[in-house]
Parts: sequence; structure tokens; C-alpha cells
Amino acid sequence: MTHPTPGDEHAHQRRSPWSESGASDRRAMLTEILAQVSMEALQGDTLEAMLQRIVDCVARRLPVAIASIILLNDEGTHFVQEVWSGIELDLPGELPWPVTIGASGRCVRSGEAQLIADVEADADYVPGNCRVKSEYLVPIRHRAHLHGVLNLESTSADFFTPEVCAMFDAVALQIAGAVHLARVVRELELANRKLEQLSMSDGLTGIANRRSFDQRLAQEWERHAQDGEFLALLLVDVDCFKALNDACGHVFGDECLRVLARLCAEIVQGTQAHVSRYGGEEFVLLLPGHDLSEAQRLGVDLCRRIEALAIGHPASIVANHVTVSIGVSAARPDPRQPPESLIAVADHALYAAKAKGRNGVVGMPCT
Repeated sequence: MTHPTPGDEHAHQRRSPWSESGASDRRAMLTEILAQVSMEALQGDTLEAMLQRIVDCVARRLPVAIASIILLNDEGTHFVQEVWSGIELDLPGELPWPVTIGASGRCVRSGEAQLIADVEADADYVPGNCRVKSEYLVPIRHRAHLHGVLNLESTSADFFTPEVCAMFDAVALQIAGAVHLARVVRELELANRKLEQLSMSDGLTGIANRRSFDQRLAQEWERHAQDGEFLALLLVDVDCFKALNDACGHVFGDECLRVLARLCAEIVQGTQAHVSRYGGEEFVLLLPGHDLSEAQRLGVDLCRRIEALAIGHPASIVANHVTVSIGVSAARPDPRQPPESLIAVADHALYAAKAKGRNGVVGMPCT
């Protein structure tokens, strides 16, 4: 893989005052560059942008033909990301590539810095640019974890003095700390997203929970108040559920709830509907864009499909299998009314369905 040339390949040498500097000036320059790298590592930015600024700084300030940072995957088996600055170079294939290839791979395998004074004499060196004479590779390691390799290549055979190598060793430490911090932040963000998802999910059934429903109801109420569309709601209650638990045990009752939750989710799959567990044996289906008649038809379909499951219920006063009662409400949301009015009307409709003998659907408009 060939990187595009970011300008004149000799420009970085003309800009660098390194060749005209004395020993004391060079030491001061190395100290200044290390300080700048430290500042870059602390900048609140994406990891890739921060690493790019570091290699740009090195390539701009020093007679380094190529400066690159190559990061490993979590398993440490392949290079998966690279940022670079300098002259055009060819890499040993498209990313990712294994650590069995090249001097960079040897740096990973050995876990030690690699100073190559003559790249043509090194069996592992993969030619990247014919002008390169020497190379220095440093493991990017935070404690025991190897994150990648800092790769420096020079057109000079004697650039990588012990003093210069020591500076790059320190740069690699700065990079390692920044990479480690970025990955810790990423892991925390993933963990927080997972916790957020868990906080919105019902532990027993896996569908959304009451908290998730409350948030979604408020959002849909506001949205439909603006667009003038109907918003409907089905409140589903398992008939004689306490008697089912008493007769068959809580394990059976829990499995019954899981089965019903899956069916509620399946019946609206592919739509914008939101299905959640509202209470102990209650489920709620929020139906954007449904008027009362449409929602009632869906409720009747759900009621019949639950009956068709024929889940045994020896203690029911309705039938010898599990049944549900469903209250339905629908409205064109009014921003002057609270969204809870929709659930309140559905609750009244549910009680009406139970009063009529259960195993049925009653709908009421929310006015």
C-alpha cells in the first residue's frame, strides 16, 4: 500500500534546523520536542488526531523521513491502525497485517526497541522508500500491555544517536499513556452505554422497562403534538396471574411472561411501536400513527394469538389457558395535556374489559 506524498519529500529536511545546530542546541531541541509531544498527548481530541499531531511534530522538527505510529489489535497479533507523516512509503500490504512481518513485527515479538543502522542489511526490513538508510522502532507499552510501535526512518545512517533514541523512547512512553487513556475512556463509554441499555431493559423479559416507556411516551407525545398524528396505546394485563403463580409456581409464571413479551414484540415487529413491561403482569404497546380503531384491531389480534398459545392455566376463572385483557386509548396529542392522560384512559378501558368478563379488548378515546 502506497501512501500519497504530502508535498515535496525534501521539504522536511530543509525546514529542520537540526543539521545546522550544535550539540547543546540539539539537546535543547529534543527537550522542546518532548515537551510539545507531552502537550499534544494531553489534548482533548480523538486518539487518531492526537497521534497525527505527534508524528507531524516529529517529522517537522527533526530530519526524520518517516514518522509513524502503528497500533495493534487487542490480541496483539495484527497491526490494525497507522498514522504517519513524511515522505511517500509503501507498507507491507493493506491493514491489518500480522506481526510476523517486518521490523515492526520483530519489535512487537521481541518487546524491545530495534535500531537498524543499515536497513539494506536487515533481513526483516520491508522497503518503504529507497531513500531511507536507518530506522528506529520503539514498543509503545503501558505497563505490561503492548499497544503498538513508534516507527522512525531517516535518510541519514547516523541520525539515531543514543541521545536521539532516548528521546524517542520517552516519546513512546508519552504515546503509550495517551493510547491507554483513550482506550480506558472508550471502554468506559461502552460500559456506560451498556449500563444505559440495561437500565432501560426489563431483566426478566428482555423488552423495554417502565423507565424506557415513560421516556418514549413523552417523546412521542411531543412529536405527535407537532405533526397532528394519532398516538395509540395498548395496556395488556394477564388475567388471573396471581392465581397462575400460586397454582403453577413462579418459575412457570416467569416463563409465561417471557413468552407473552416475545409475542407482543413480534406482533409489531418492523414498525415504530414501542413494547415494554409496564408492571408485574402488565405490558404496554405504544403505537405511533395509530387511531383508536386501528389500535383496537391490533389488540383483538394480540388477544386471539395469546389464546392460541394455549398456555395452561388451571386456576383461571376465564378459561383453562392463559388469557389477557387489553385496554386501548388513542388521541391526537395536545401539548396542553400531559402524556400520562393516554395511559390513564387505557387503564380505565382495561378495567372495563375486566368488568366485561376478561379475555377481551375495550377501547376509549382520549379527549
